[in-house]
Amino acid sequence: MNGIAISPQKKVYFLSDFHLGVPSHADSLVREKMVVDFLLSIKNEAAAIFLLGDMFDFWYEYKTVVPRGFVRLLGTLAQITDAGIPVHFFVGNHDMWMNNYLQQELNITVYYEPQVFNWNNKKFYIGHGDGLGPGDHGYKFIKKVFRNPICQWLFGFLHPSIGIGIANYFSQKSKDKAAATEAPGFYGEDKEWLIIYCKEMLAKEHYDYFIFGHRHLPINFPLYNNSCYINTGDWIKHFTYAVWDGTQMELKDFQSSK
Repeated sequence: MNGIAISPQKKVYFLSDFHLGVPSHADSLVREKMVVDFLLSIKNEAAAIFLLGDMFDFWYEYKTVVPRGFVRLLGTLAQITDAGIPVHFFVGNHDMWMNNYLQQELNITVYYEPQVFNWNNKKFYIGHGDGLGPGDHGYKFIKKVFRNPICQWLFGFLHPSIGIGIANYFSQKSKDKAAATEAPGFYGEDKEWLIIYCKEMLAKEHYDYFIFGHRHLPINFPLYNNSCYINTGDWIKHFTYAVWDGTQMELKDFQSSK
């Protein structure tokens, strides 16, 4: 179980789903600069920063090669961790092929599964959110395949220009399909799979906050027994984040606060 001390002047920030790299370099660069502006704006008051996955639309680490680009974001994260501010990254379904680059070069802690944190007598259950809850058995199977070390090792035999090119092609196709079939808004309490998952977890153990990304919709949903489910939204359409000041959790829009 993880924990950090939160002083009254500091806050914990949560954001996710930048999907840098799509749909074009120009569009991605605009989002990257906005994320950098946000990170720099919170640097002085952040006790910790949690990036809840899908920072990139695709990421694969070869032994000596990583995907090109994203230097503004990566440099900013290095600046933040160099200043002694812990950054935690939860691997998402688009950047699950992380190895040790973020840890070694940026001093970022990387997680592959949800984690529990205790701060100021509050319990937080934090993760990306993919593969949780009922249904979606096809993706859950694919996730096991993609996470398999042998599959990752075999993919590494492809030359980077070929491997990353293939991955970017299918990533874009997946993004186009998702955009064409995206359901509008909130599905409803009985159909939101992460709400169902939170309730299942609460039946076993109490958590004050469940915080996930992946859904691309900012959600602040009260559960029973003073528990709450927060989804951080995305930085494609909503530009939202969650912030905890030691006593209160808020879901905010960076564009509106600028």
